[in-house]
Amino acid sequence: MVLFQTSSNNTNHLNITLSKTPVSTFSFPSSSAASTGEQRIRNAESIITKWDVNSSSLTRLTPLFHHNRKEAKEYLKCVMELRGSMHSLLSQNSSPHMLVLAQNLMQIAMKRLEKEFYQILSSNRERLDPESVSTSLSSDGSACFQCGDDDEDEVDDQLRTAGESISEVERVSALAMTDLKAIAECMSSSGYGKECVKIYKLFRKSIVDRGLYLLGIEKFKSSQINKMNWESLDHTIKNWLNAAKIAVKSLFNGEKILCDHVFSASQTIRDACFAEITMEGAKNLFKFPELIAQNKNSQPERIFRLLELHGAISELRPDIESIFNVELTSVIKFQALSSLQKVGDSVSTLLTSFGSSIRKDSSKTPVPGGGIHPLTQSAMSYISSLSDYDRILSDILSVHPSVENPRFPESYFNNPTVVEAPKQAAASVHLAWLILVLLCKIDSKAQLYKDLSLSYLFLANNLHFIINQVQTSNLQHLLGHQWLSKHTQKIKQYALSYESVAWIRVFKSLPERTTAELSHEAVKDCFKRFNAAFEEVYMKQISWSVPDGKLRDELKVSIAGKLVPVYKQFYETYATMSNGDLVRISPDDLGNYLSDLFHGTRISSSSFSSSSSRSIGCLVR
Repeated sequence: MVLFQTSSNNTNHLNITLSKTPVSTFSFPSSSAASTGEQRIRNAESIITKWDVNSSSLTRLTPLFHHNRKEAKEYLKCVMELRGSMHSLLSQNSSPHMLVLAQNLMQIAMKRLEKEFYQILSSNRERLDPESVSTSLSSDGSACFQCGDDDEDEVDDQLRTAGESISEVERVSALAMTDLKAIAECMSSSGYGKECVKIYKLFRKSIVDRGLYLLGIEKFKSSQINKMNWESLDHTIKNWLNAAKIAVKSLFNGEKILCDHVFSASQTIRDACFAEITMEGAKNLFKFPELIAQNKNSQPERIFRLLELHGAISELRPDIESIFNVELTSVIKFQALSSLQKVGDSVSTLLTSFGSSIRKDSSKTPVPGGGIHPLTQSAMSYISSLSDYDRILSDILSVHPSVENPRFPESYFNNPTVVEAPKQAAASVHLAWLILVLLCKIDSKAQLYKDLSLSYLFLANNLHFIINQVQTSNLQHLLGHQWLSKHTQKIKQYALSYESVAWIRVFKSLPERTTAELSHEAVKDCFKRFNAAFEEVYMKQISWSVPDGKLRDELKVSIAGKLVPVYKQFYETYATMSNGDLVRISPDDLGNYLSDLFHGTRISSSSFSSSSSRSIGCLVR
């Protein structure tokens, strides 16, 4: 590919018919007769021909701007003077031979500047990175260090006065940017802007494309995404999340700063140049979240990746608006916005589907022992994980409200945050709604138990598990103290209902007044009824389960507190009146038996007479 070819059809070039006569064959009129324009052309000839890229001298291979900055500055100055002289000669109808000479010199100069422009871009590709570019520019986007007219070392002097902390990379970056801008302005004002822009676009687009490649940004089609297994897709999403911030804040932003600086003389040129350099890569980058949103992968983790994608785009949106802020790059902003909307739609749909899946759960097998239902475990794990994305969820739900608009009884969810900041509380409301849907489903699951007391124990277990999940996650802050207080009280109600149903026969087997005078037969009958009732309850409940240790101990303490003191007083009063074979349970044995409960243990009825080695005597004193 020929990078340094002057376009012969450039409409901005001077419209002069050129001869093939070499520069050296022209003769000049005497100095007394030469016009000012002719004199400038004569002065420009020596320096321009010295750096002719087609000459046989060493200067053909030596970079002008790297070799001697003062001479490079003089070179640009004489090119600008040559341009002025050509216009002057045209207006004075001067000798066509002088105009041809000037045009030949201009072409030689432009080929050298094309080469210098490319050379500076190429040799400084690592130094023109986003960090160095940003450091080398002031807050208004102009170069901090500019070439002066009086001293070739002025730039270096300005760099030194900027402070000792400036690095060599930043110093060289500033010099390179200054030189690129000077060459671009010189070539553009001389009618060779297209050549300059072409070189810049070809080179910098390759830099941007390679940067995206190194960040792992690939161009995907919908069919490719749909064929990926979850592990591969999850890895690809994580990589995008890590790469997107770097791509926007460093790669695109750095390119924007550099392009705006180099072509600061023309907004049209810099906008078109930046658009062409970044269009393909940026559209591809921001298309990816939309493809993920359209994917139908059913993995539960998918919603969390979508939330992270939405959060990433939302966070980068101000930068995207700032960087791609012109009409030519509006399609990039529209793509980012489209992805944001599609991801939000997908999250809202998944939330609705999740609530629907809870209601539609059709499992009919009761959990053994009244323990934690698998639906409770999976749903609360999902909901508590969602709570970590409360800000993103609120943003999504405020724009994409769920099909099911949560409507609570005022007594169920009364969080002041919902009233004070309704948009920010959208996540709180929706997550509270999902938990309510789960609680309603758990209520229906409790009806599968034939034993009413076991259904109450099941409800207490599952509500206690839900509250633990709330207290150990961000849900605690989203649902608030009132929600926790209300549902904690509900557990106590379930526990009391369990006790009153499960232990009523045992309580009623003992006389209301344990110190009242009873006949020998009445005492025997009381012991007999108590033994039968307690053995039945014990054998049934020994296999029941209370997974949470704290709740298990609270239930045992409550039962023991109601039963053991009453039985102990009855035992001490009447044990001597009964036959020894009727007094099967001592007060200490009663405490031991109660300690066995709620561990989900299964034993045979013959084991009942063998007292447990464990004791909860401390619970009944």
